[in-house]
Amino acid sequence: MDLFSQTWTALRTAVAGLRAEDFERPSGCAGWLVRDLVCHLVIDAQDVLITLATPAEGEPTRDALTYWTVSDTPPTGDDPLDALTVRLAAAYEDPGLLAFHLDDVGSAADRAARLADPGRRVATRGEVLTVGDYLAAYVLEWTLHHLDLTADLPGAVGPPPEGLARSREMIERIAGAVLYAGSTDAGVTPPAVFPAAFPDEDVLLIGTGRRDPTEAETRALGDSAAPALPLHLG
Repeated sequence: MDLFSQTWTALRTAVAGLRAEDFERPSGCAGWLVRDLVCHLVIDAQDVLITLATPAEGEPTRDALTYWTVSDTPPTGDDPLDALTVRLAAAYEDPGLLAFHLDDVGSAADRAARLADPGRRVATRGEVLTVGDYLAAYVLEWTLHHLDLTADLPGAVGPPPEGLARSREMIERIAGAVLYAGSTDAGVTPPAVFPAAFPDEDVLLIGTGRRDPTEAETRALGDSAAPALPLHLG
């Protein structure tokens, strides 16, 4: 719960520090400028508020790891929802209004998360999760998008190290589940896919296809990791 708030606050703080011209720079998301990514974060914040206000009955069907689905198709920015996000972002015209909207809705999502009972069950995307697992899944979302936000902004402050470490752990286990079916079950730790020497940020960028590994990194990963990478998460 605390890590959700920490990573979300860091991301919103990074957006608040952007200059107007920064919104027109490329982001780490294929086909999106920074302004498009920030608009997506507004939608994410709305989704958090909606989910936290949608109680569910029955046993959880997903957890923080299985919340994510892995696709063989990399995102291109051409998906109808992605295209809608671009049009919505352009409609703001003044990037200050977009940043204000994120701060307004994003702060409300953070407050709602802090007040929520982690054991309560909620529904989203046709699945049932505990609040704790749902918010834990979003630690990965915030961390990856923080990297996306700063991808073309030299000198920008990146995500907090605690969020990077937790997100690396999640990516390792999701990749392990692809290679070793069922390895995301509670208490089961699959063999590491990434060498321990890889920095957390590089694991996230390579693991999700945000950049290609270098020749040296490819050799270090070895052929055994190839079937699992990259992970296109949705």
